[in-house]
Amino acid sequence: MKLIFTLLAFSLVCGLAHAQSSYTVSSIPQNILSRASSVIRNSETVYEVKDLDEVYLRKKYAVTILNSAGIDEAALFLNYDKTTFVKSVKGTIYNQFGIISSKIAEKNFQDRSSVSDISLYEDDRVKYYIPSYVTYPFTIEYEYELKAKQSLYFMPWLPINSTGTSLEKGSLTFICPSDFNLRHEEFNYPDKVTEKTEDGKKIYTWSVNNIAAIRYEPLSPSYEEYLTTVKLAPEKFAYKNIKGSFSNWQDLGNWTTNTLLKGRDELPESTKAFIINLVKDISDPKEKAKKIYEFMQDKTRYISVQIGIGGFQPYPAADVDRLGYGDCKGLVNYTHALLKVAGIESFYTIVYGGDFKRDISENFTSMEGNHVILCLPFKNEITWLECTDKNIPFGYLGDFTDDRNVVVCTNEGGKIMRTPKFNSQENKQIRTATFKILEDNSISGNVKTSFYGTQFQNHLSLLNESFKEQVKILSNLYPFPNLQIKTINYKQFKSIKPEAVEVIDLQSYGYCRKVDNKLIIRLNKLNTMSTLKEVSNRQNPVKITRGYYDEDLISYEIPAGYNLNMPGTSKTIDTLFGRYEMEVEIKGNIVIYKRKMHLKEGNYPAEKYQEVVDFFQAIADADNLEVTLLRI
Repeated sequence: MKLIFTLLAFSLVCGLAHAQSSYTVSSIPQNILSRASSVIRNSETVYEVKDLDEVYLRKKYAVTILNSAGIDEAALFLNYDKTTFVKSVKGTIYNQFGIISSKIAEKNFQDRSSVSDISLYEDDRVKYYIPSYVTYPFTIEYEYELKAKQSLYFMPWLPINSTGTSLEKGSLTFICPSDFNLRHEEFNYPDKVTEKTEDGKKIYTWSVNNIAAIRYEPLSPSYEEYLTTVKLAPEKFAYKNIKGSFSNWQDLGNWTTNTLLKGRDELPESTKAFIINLVKDISDPKEKAKKIYEFMQDKTRYISVQIGIGGFQPYPAADVDRLGYGDCKGLVNYTHALLKVAGIESFYTIVYGGDFKRDISENFTSMEGNHVILCLPFKNEITWLECTDKNIPFGYLGDFTDDRNVVVCTNEGGKIMRTPKFNSQENKQIRTATFKILEDNSISGNVKTSFYGTQFQNHLSLLNESFKEQVKILSNLYPFPNLQIKTINYKQFKSIKPEAVEVIDLQSYGYCRKVDNKLIIRLNKLNTMSTLKEVSNRQNPVKITRGYYDEDLISYEIPAGYNLNMPGTSKTIDTLFGRYEMEVEIKGNIVIYKRKMHLKEGNYPAEKYQEVVDFFQAIADADNLEVTLLRI
């Protein structure tokens, strides 16, 4: 009996040892736990190129989720289409002691369309897993293999790409035939790539260990400017059975224009005839282009499909013409095709879109960008078109694509060019508000706001919303107590430097406060400064991406019976980062509040951050100004 018990105990110990991994939470190095809500325990990424149209990506990835703030790191999303296949995927969940709590089979992964089952994109799908019913801390490990029938594009390697996540071990390995020329560039990489040859194959390896979590620091540069990144690009490649090569932007632009886009701009004869008739009475090429652009805006709608997920090749212009929708690639190609009918030259242009400016790399050529726009080289100027927004004017680029390096795919090849920039004084918001204070402490009046430059888009999304939805959104933007919006009107003056005007009639009940024989009025609830988070021992430089200029003039008509014999007040705050002016004056029974705010774009060292915090705080305090009037 004793022998049987001993054997059973031995069997249990062996079984436990077998089920236990190295993912115990207690084994995480203490020096990477600070500020971490998740820890990447092991991340092994392996690319293997067997042929130009046969590439494998194998990944093993384990992350420990310490608390609910890190739960997003536990999900896995795999995009695939006709050129990329999910060969296998599985996972394992471990408890805090590194013991397996559950297995994740491929059948446990959800599978859906990447683009809401839109017919043009029915082959673009995503396989994903999001864990539920978890107990913190836990570790989730994934292993998957993808096969791609292309060697044009390899995802950049960022061992860490989010705040609050630290890394224990991470590596990237690239295996390829000896005649496959890989180009690579490292950013913020602390070592040198390891290169070796085995069995006729070249093997490149990058690795990093024990990287502490980065914390969120307001007004930081983009992650790519200070995190470890490795970019990869081929010299020769295949994509959708098309072979090519490139080593510079001219080569890649040539291939894009002459191969990737070739034959994609054909249109039905009926559409060609319509376009010719549409512009037959217009002689100026730019005015022709404007007319065609506005036709495209009216006819189509945008489907959001990021470059790389929906492939790099736009769908044919004839399909977009027939169906009336497309992603950025499809709409740009369609607009190019329409302009071509009218004899107007235009070029497909690749850009990193986003309100945070990001440049295409000048010195390292690869399939970059996440968006495309259109470049029109008129005789004396260049006009840029954003083809995905129905509301913006011809020739206007807003804060999604302004002031950054782009790749223009011209007839002579790819060229790095820069999109237009609005200076801070052009990014204006000019507001005039006239209110009357009523006996019940409410205010009634109207607010007129004009938006310019990149601020032209501030409320642009409201243009086509219902009145009910407009009221809902504006009630959050203008946080007046018990706000009742009676009417809303929008006007647009479309040009390359456009203006949008918003006029609101409103009433706010309980806006003012009465205390004994005093009337207390908050002078500015329309445009106030948000404060910045204090950050001790800041690491990142300070980046104010885009400057702006705001001007507010708000007047309050005071009811009879109050003493208005009081001096005005003013405040000026002038710093390296901008200038703030506030003034209050009284004319008869009118209290007039004036505010000017100019924020400057700029890059500053980390030690300047506290000065920016103090600047914002001083403005926030000044914006909180109240006046107290005594009843006579």
